[in-house]
Amino acid sequence: MSDPTSERQRLLSLVADHILASGVSGLTLRGVSRAVGSNNRMLLYYFESKEQLIAAGLAEVHVRFPRLRHALDGLHGTAPLPDRLHEAWRDIAAPENVPFLRLFFEVFGLAAHDPDRYRAFLDTVGTDAVTRVAAAFEADGAAPDVAQRLGTEVVALWRGLQFALLSGAAPEALDAVHRAAVARLR
Repeated sequence: MSDPTSERQRLLSLVADHILASGVSGLTLRGVSRAVGSNNRMLLYYFESKEQLIAAGLAEVHVRFPRLRHALDGLHGTAPLPDRLHEAWRDIAAPENVPFLRLFFEVFGLAAHDPDRYRAFLDTVGTDAVTRVAAAFEADGAAPDVAQRLGTEVVALWRGLQFALLSGAAPEALDAVHRAAVARLR
């Protein structure tokens, strides 16, 4: 008898492959089960619902992009804050992260149309990065309210630049825009 944990992980890995290849907007439980060589009943056994299956698949996809996952870890280093912010941007915009960024904006679009269904996603996207960037500004001497505003500005800048990157803008041009924008933050 196979270990249920390893079978769940095997299926999860296949689901993540499928999500990266196909996105999430048109996913059906039947389509996913076919794509991963399983059936609806087994997927529901391991993941309880289509929504939980997709959420687990998205989390598994995120793990596959370590440079993106750890992009904000260097915000509390010793280099000047604008340099640390730019390094975080370069990690976010790394070419190997483009498949994840496409998926991120796809899910964000779905969440914008159905915020109740994607509440956990929206709550996380709307606060996690801002909180971490604001903490870096506060550690650098900004008052808490100013740090919060600056954290929001930086994350909004990153989202806009990610969108431009996915739209085909030259990465070098976006790097220059980022450096100039971060240099103006006060």
